[in-house]
Amino acid sequence: MSPTARRPETHNGGQTNVRRYCFLLQVRPELLDEYRARHADVWPEMLRALNAAGWHRYSLFARDDGLLVGYVEAADLAEAQMAMAATDVNTRWQAEMSRFFTGLDGRRPDEGLLVLEQIFNLDDQLMNLEPKAEY
Repeated sequence: MSPTARRPETHNGGQTNVRRYCFLLQVRPELLDEYRARHADVWPEMLRALNAAGWHRYSLFARDDGLLVGYVEAADLAEAQMAMAATDVNTRWQAEMSRFFTGLDGRRPDEGLLVLEQIFNLDDQLMNLEPKAEY
């Protein structure tokens, strides 16, 4: 997480101490179709590793110019990233995915996430509403 980013809001949704994270990356527009195809059939070993490392509700969204928006829920994103970094499958996956990205300055894609600050969540605010008196 960048030094200026604040911690995302906590919610429980059946789990305790889960935080929401949103991040940006830039895919090379000319490789976007291939990037989409690679993510339509992610290696089963990679999927299992992500889940075991604490990555939950993980989704990627792409704009036609290659802007990639990621969303993940984890107890702690840095810990979930470290758990993945310790796996052989992640090392292989990141090596294959590196060519798809710009602006990483020598970092692997999983190290180049620009984490965004969450400023609003409807569910959190609805849960914080005071109960209305019944008449």
